[in-house]
Amino acid sequence: MHIWSIGTALPPYRVSQEDSARFAQARCGQGLRQQQWLARIYQRAGVQQRHSVVLCREDGPLEQRQQFFPLPENRSGRGPTIRQRMLLYERHAPELATEACRRALQRAEMAPDQITHLVTVSCSGFSAPGWDCQVIHRLGLSTQVARTHVGFMGCHGALNGLRVAGAFTRSDPRARVLLCALELCTIHHAYGWDPQRVVANALFADGAAALVGASAPRTNTPGWRLAASGSVLIPETEEAMTWRIGDHGFQMTLAPEVPQLIQQHLRPWLTGWLASQGLRLEQIGSWAVHPGGPHILRACQQALGLSAEQLAPCYEVLARCGNMSSPTLLFILECLWQQKAPAPVLGLAFGPGLTVEAALWVEERPEV
Repeated sequence: MHIWSIGTALPPYRVSQEDSARFAQARCGQGLRQQQWLARIYQRAGVQQRHSVVLCREDGPLEQRQQFFPLPENRSGRGPTIRQRMLLYERHAPELATEACRRALQRAEMAPDQITHLVTVSCSGFSAPGWDCQVIHRLGLSTQVARTHVGFMGCHGALNGLRVAGAFTRSDPRARVLLCALELCTIHHAYGWDPQRVVANALFADGAAALVGASAPRTNTPGWRLAASGSVLIPETEEAMTWRIGDHGFQMTLAPEVPQLIQQHLRPWLTGWLASQGLRLEQIGSWAVHPGGPHILRACQQALGLSAEQLAPCYEVLARCGNMSSPTLLFILECLWQQKAPAPVLGLAFGPGLTVEAALWVEERPEV
């Protein structure tokens, strides 16, 4: 599958990490010690600002910028119910996804009715009919477009979606695939004191990203081709990273040993997988590593012998947008695309399992 274009979209309002910490202190920390610990977690998260559909403005008193998460009346307060959070997801997801898809189609110079397959990715909400149907109506895609949804895969979901999209283009040379990954992670802000969920609160954000792909490159336009994808499930790590549905939002846990597990297991598997593609680590021109957090990025650096400069786009997206879960890797890919970064490009992302997903893009120029 050849990439024709990438488009991204963010909610209109953003909040600084400092204000996010104060917001969390009013809902999570009890006592001075917890308040101070929470502030340090937010400072070290590698995030400078985040966008959220919860916000109705980005200036003025903190509690007036949103109405969705009330202050708890007592220590047992847990905020909105799962039903309330899903209604918010259902209301905001279609608009953000449509904007990302519209930008991708415009950059590809492709009419909406040329799309034959729509692949959607999300793990932060559910509804039926889903936002994929709204995207079809709002963009004017054919009502006969083939829909496939990749759900609840976590931060590596976009790579799973790309694998599906690539299968469609391989099986049908006429296929024109629109892939969209969307997450509204901030609607799951967790109340109360749980260190692992406090870490998740400090990292996650909202965003959408879309990609247009086809079996052939755009005319007279050099580009990247999805050459291969790989996956490995690290044994006995099921509880290291989890994403479960609770009564008051989806509950993310990130065990402290996740960076160590990545550092221990990533290189042996990746070197073998790259060898099966005829490549060595040193031959990778650019890296798109999902920034689950700064500790995960540093673990990848150490495991693979990379420099901070090689992962600069990953750190930059984390700082500017936070961890948006599945769309984040496509945001990084867009940065590399715009910079005309050298290929081969290797994408890596991590999710519950503990799972490592990889994708390899190579440069390909159309025949003249």
